[in-house]
Amino acid sequence: MARSRQFLIFDADDTLWENNIYFEEAFDRFYDYLSHSSMSSAEVRGVLDEIEMTNARIHGYGSKNYARNLTECYRHLAERHIAEADLKAVQEFAHQILEKPIELIDGVEDTVAQLAERHSLTIFTKGDQEEQRLKIDRSGLGPYFEHAAIVKEKDQAAYSALAQQRKFDPALTWMIGNSPKSDINPALAAGLNAVFVPHARTWSLEHADVPESHPRLLKVERIRELLEHF
Repeated sequence: MARSRQFLIFDADDTLWENNIYFEEAFDRFYDYLSHSSMSSAEVRGVLDEIEMTNARIHGYGSKNYARNLTECYRHLAERHIAEADLKAVQEFAHQILEKPIELIDGVEDTVAQLAERHSLTIFTKGDQEEQRLKIDRSGLGPYFEHAAIVKEKDQAAYSALAQQRKFDPALTWMIGNSPKSDINPALAAGLNAVFVPHARTWSLEHADVPESHPRLLKVERIRELLEHF
């Protein structure tokens, strides 16, 4: 479909490497520690989601902000006296995410290596600058990419700005990612092409409807299928 040189923009978390599974593990530990007498895991998760939606607009994303969100959720729901040791324990659940290994998703390195030989590759991710840079470095994928951009939010304006700054031809530019909310829909709204690569454990707050069909949208089941199209 696109054998000529293209500009391929890759999401990072849960597209190139595993990410949300570690946040889910941290939440499970938090829920067990909270030990609420009546609220189910889903109900506690709902409260945390509301906190995260509010705080993301102010503080952004990443494990540091997740620690803040867990702390706020604990203060709101705890049924016992809140000691300083409790808050430190809750924050540590989030801080330990940074210690997790960077686990590349199956097929990523070989696919990216081959695509880099014939296309221009960019990483486009959101979150804490230091944290995301560290992930890129630890992934070992950096040399395959000509550029990496880290922003607070990946919305239509951010995609338009990236394309303009990098002088990408929108007709030859593809956003590749697992998140309908942050990868697919805003890229299409900015006039770019998009490739939806679903991930079974995508963060619930990144869920949104993806068009059933769109002239600038390609859907694949796994990342190595990109080699069939680019």
